[in-house]
Amino acid sequence: MPGRRGAAGSTLVIGEALIDIVRSPDGSGAEHVGGSPLNVAVGLARLDHSVSLATHIGRDRYGAAIGAHLSDAGVTLVPGSDRAEDTPVATATIDDHGQAEYDFEVTWRVPELPQRTGHLHTGSYGALMRPGGLDVLAAMDGGRQAGTVSYDPNIRPSLVPDHDRAVDEVERRVAVSNVVKASDADLEWLAGRPLDEDDLAEWLHTWRDLGPSLAVCTRGEHGALAVLPSGRLVSLPGASVQVVSTVGAGDSFMSGLLSGLLDAGLLGGPGARARLRKARGRTLVPAIRRGIDASAVTVTRVGAQPPSRAELGIGPAR
Repeated sequence: MPGRRGAAGSTLVIGEALIDIVRSPDGSGAEHVGGSPLNVAVGLARLDHSVSLATHIGRDRYGAAIGAHLSDAGVTLVPGSDRAEDTPVATATIDDHGQAEYDFEVTWRVPELPQRTGHLHTGSYGALMRPGGLDVLAAMDGGRQAGTVSYDPNIRPSLVPDHDRAVDEVERRVAVSNVVKASDADLEWLAGRPLDEDDLAEWLHTWRDLGPSLAVCTRGEHGALAVLPSGRLVSLPGASVQVVSTVGAGDSFMSGLLSGLLDAGLLGGPGARARLRKARGRTLVPAIRRGIDASAVTVTRVGAQPPSRAELGIGPAR
């Protein structure tokens, strides 16, 4: 079943939608609809959650492809999202280990956003790149007052010329979020050095002290670390699968995590926000596990193709 459009309290995702041109190690290439926030929105819709996307695409053939992809998944495109001069493009070059490096041709503006009281998700370069990033920060601040907010920095170094400023800007967005998720690569880039498990845990504790109730770090095949609202650190193992491509893996984790939290009634309005602050591991760990399982399905495929509820073996959305 596609996402349930227009339902009260549905999730609003703000951020980039683009075309990923994937270059394989053998030199072949393929075009896929992508963009981290778009992937999260599609992942949520495929898990039967109501979701809309505020983005910045053009009225060209790439924009048409993105619109069709969103419609097929059941994601509502926020009016005004198709006013870019050109639709953004990212070239992902895949190495022999399935890892991706990105080159971007992008611009970013935020359309007029609808009034809402449900959950808001954002991340990647759309949350930072000016001028749109300032509007995203304002939306996050307002969203946290009315409901809940999640944030995934998903750092793209080629789009972040000033490292120190980026660290400060990321922390400003962490501080107005209820749930934050970052990869170990994100945290190592922000720290400017390799990080072991203790270092990663320290970063998560620091971020949680800024304001979020839940802070999570993904570690690829090694699973995930999380600091819960109580301050307890938990470590979950990864899933053993044959990796074809890591494109969209972190986004699938994010949509799986949010799906689990939505099903548990921990995201949405003020009541959900209060429940999240008091949530225990027995409620939160299954949501994190859903993120790991969703990511594990995605890495077995070419391009960002998040799973359905049937593929994850879970029942209907609540």
